[in-house]
Amino acid sequence: MPLKLEIGDVITTKKEHPCGSNAFEITRVGVDFRIKCQKCHKEIWIPRVKLEKRIRTITRDGVQVPK
Repeated sequence: MPLKLEIGDVITTKKEHPCGSNAFEITRVGVDFRIKCQKCHKEIWIPRVKLEKRIRTITRDGVQVPK
C-alpha cells in the first residue's frame, strides 16, 4: 500500500542531495513526485517507488507523521 504523502510535506531521506541536505518538500504528487531541496531549492522529479524506499521521516505541519 502506498504511503500517504501530500503536497507541502517535508521528508527526510536516507540519501543526501549533492548540496549536503537530506530535507525535501513535496511539490507534486502522483506516479512521479516533484520534490524541492530545502537547502539549494533545486527541484527533482522522482518515481513514487524510488521515493518511498528513500524516505526516513515525514513531517506534516511541523508534526512528524508515522510511516
